[in-house]
Amino acid sequence: MDTHYTNSLIEAGCDEVGRGCLAGPVVAAAVIIDRNFNNALINDSKKLSSKNIKILAEEIKNNAIDYAIAELSPSFIDEHNILQASIHAMHLALDQLTTRPEFILVDGNRFHPYPFTPHQCIVKGDSKFLSIAAASIIAKDYRDRLMEKLHEEYPQYAWDKNVGYPTKAHREAIQEFGPTHYHRMSFKLL
Repeated sequence: MDTHYTNSLIEAGCDEVGRGCLAGPVVAAAVIIDRNFNNALINDSKKLSSKNIKILAEEIKNNAIDYAIAELSPSFIDEHNILQASIHAMHLALDQLTTRPEFILVDGNRFHPYPFTPHQCIVKGDSKFLSIAAASIIAKDYRDRLMEKLHEEYPQYAWDKNVGYPTKAHREAIQEFGPTHYHRMSFKLL
């Protein structure tokens, strides 16, 4: 995995999680990785166990030059669509960085220009660049913990296991109990 895209610019890696979920927010993170930091376990968060995500998220936060996390609600997603919400959440995470990036690496193939900062979209970037993988890990850790808390409020949807994704059990619970205000009404829930 490459550590940086450019040789000398301050780079922020961006990624989001929860795009395909039926419930909960979309969460994005922006991370500026120290050029000397490396951990061979860091990879696309979808390829990691929840235990490793928790461990790596703490290590990344402790070793990053800067990082920020942003979330956008199901109602925002319903109003603007998931792609726009994902991109806006990444912008909100970038807004919170105290170290200004000079270049932005974005996972995927769609992004709106961020003011005064060039960017590069990288398909499968979370398995190619350390900063994007780090962003995917801390966003996933944050969102998983949030969905575990929401599970306490609505245990019938099993968000502690499916974290809002469209599993059979989740859809059956929606059919039996109806949707909550955490569900995305613009998504095909059943």
